[in-house]
Amino acid sequence: MKINNSNEKLLENISKNGIQKPIYPYFTSTDFTLYHADSLEIMSRLPENCIDMIFADPPYMLSNDGFSCQNGKMVSVNKGKWDKSNGFEDDLNFHEAWLKQSHRLLKPEGTLWVSGTYHSIYQCGYLIQKLGFHILNDVAWFKPNAAPNLSCRFFTASHESLIWARKDKNAKHIFNYETMKNGKFPEDPIKKEETQMRSVWSIPTSPQSEKELGKHPTQKPLSLLKRIVAASTNEGSIILDPFNGSGTTGIASKLLGNRNYIGIDMNKDYIELTRNKYEQLNNQKELFSI
Repeated sequence: MKINNSNEKLLENISKNGIQKPIYPYFTSTDFTLYHADSLEIMSRLPENCIDMIFADPPYMLSNDGFSCQNGKMVSVNKGKWDKSNGFEDDLNFHEAWLKQSHRLLKPEGTLWVSGTYHSIYQCGYLIQKLGFHILNDVAWFKPNAAPNLSCRFFTASHESLIWARKDKNAKHIFNYETMKNGKFPEDPIKKEETQMRSVWSIPTSPQSEKELGKHPTQKPLSLLKRIVAASTNEGSIILDPFNGSGTTGIASKLLGNRNYIGIDMNKDYIELTRNKYEQLNNQKELFSI
């Protein structure tokens, strides 16, 4: 499948700008483009009303020198400078900046997914409403294999929240109802066959098989992103992830086929990891076709 003409023009807006310094993709193929750059910089160069769906897993601002549990061991929660809070107001301004760009870029019928814990999701939810999005659902992603709480002073955090919103309340957004109702979701014991998909999803965290080439500290499971992409995009859709991370959104898009993906991340290692995953998937498909 070749990238459609509209997607080619999007990339030209980024790389052939007569006023700003050109930014070229780190990697690009017929249906998959990666940028090693600041998300706001790339998003600001794209024309308005050009994206069908955005999935965003922004920093939770949790790197505060505390500790967590990983594989039964006590580990630092620090993930990097990108995950450090700069205070409530600065964090709020950061979220507002990328959400404003998301609203500008989405087509009227386009939708936005935002993932987060209570550390970030309520700020994002407030701003989503402030900026004029129309919230469609809030989804609770239950993690049956969540890590235990080491302090034994709080309930064990075992879910994240997902906000699904459309840009224009009066536009008809994509929702593949039959796919969600009658599809196969073996990882999720809550989903009953031939019943409506509900707003609580039981999906384990990323298995080791999805981390063989490398991992991201807030990596999302492929089954979660496949469900999101399958629910809210069609063939030919252009999908943007401004916080690409390990590239799960892009790999889900590739597996579902005939979709175009743009991923952005400031960390070169994660962009390279995504590229390796994409190329491995392509090689596997070639083997399967023999």
